[in-house]
Amino acid sequence: MTTTTVADPSGPKNVGRLDRRVLIGILFMCGAGALFPIMNGLVKELSGGFDSMQIVWARTLGHLIFVLVLFAPRRGLAIFKSRKLPWQVGRSLLLLASTAMFFTAVKDIPLAKAASISFTAPLIVALLALPILGERIGPARLTAVLIGFGGVLIVIRPGSELFQWASLLIVGSSSCYALYQIFTRKVAGHDAPETSVVYSALIGTLITSFIVPFVWTTPVTWRDGLIMASLGVFGGLGHYCVARSMTYAAANIVSPFQYFQMVGSVVVGYVLQSHLPDGYTWLGAAIIIGSGLYIGWAETRAKQVPAASGRTA
Repeated sequence: MTTTTVADPSGPKNVGRLDRRVLIGILFMCGAGALFPIMNGLVKELSGGFDSMQIVWARTLGHLIFVLVLFAPRRGLAIFKSRKLPWQVGRSLLLLASTAMFFTAVKDIPLAKAASISFTAPLIVALLALPILGERIGPARLTAVLIGFGGVLIVIRPGSELFQWASLLIVGSSSCYALYQIFTRKVAGHDAPETSVVYSALIGTLITSFIVPFVWTTPVTWRDGLIMASLGVFGGLGHYCVARSMTYAAANIVSPFQYFQMVGSVVVGYVLQSHLPDGYTWLGAAIIIGSGLYIGWAETRAKQVPAASGRTA
């Protein structure tokens, strides 16, 4: 008797293709993690002489102009066409809230500490992915989330003389950014990344344009003007990388790779302010990062087990 072997369409070739897509998604997220610390360092440079809302306006307007110049010539008005318009508007509002809180807080706390607290975003993504995306979170991952928030308490140190109320603004910023990431994942299968990155800044630009005349300070040096103009470039590229990343892999897989920002934040903070994080910040950041990495690993493993056991003899 001759046995005919039928190729399994979910076999090694397709698994390799899936692995490559996940890797590309991770690389895009690491790219975002390299760009954001530079932008945040420049924001801290400006914060002594300009109102936070003016800096947010410069960041969102520069972002919008940059991505329109980059993508509109090729896509035209179609770049504004969205199949998930309410979600896109929600994304933009969430990013505006996150940016405003972060830019306000970063005036008073070091970049590395701000980055450490902001790393709660992937933990919040893990918690909210169930009700919004339908992605299950098990007891082990829930425990990892709670341990991660314990790391936040180590960084913030409530009740000590080192506690700063601005730290709570970073927590609020991270919560909004987590929702922004989930909304980004929600639209990723429907709208092009170019459309998503335009909407990321569109609503925020419109809102802040009404506010900025009341807080305006004219830059007196070309350096300040150049820094303001560059915020949108770094922010636009960073969020394009985030949007592109989530077209290749699920939010709770790629989100932990934002932790690459910690390295960039330490470097930028040292270069611009000669500041290095203290031991508590490193410890808390390590706990937060470890928890997030576990969540990402657990999700990847959960997806691999059904694939490995799905074929029967």
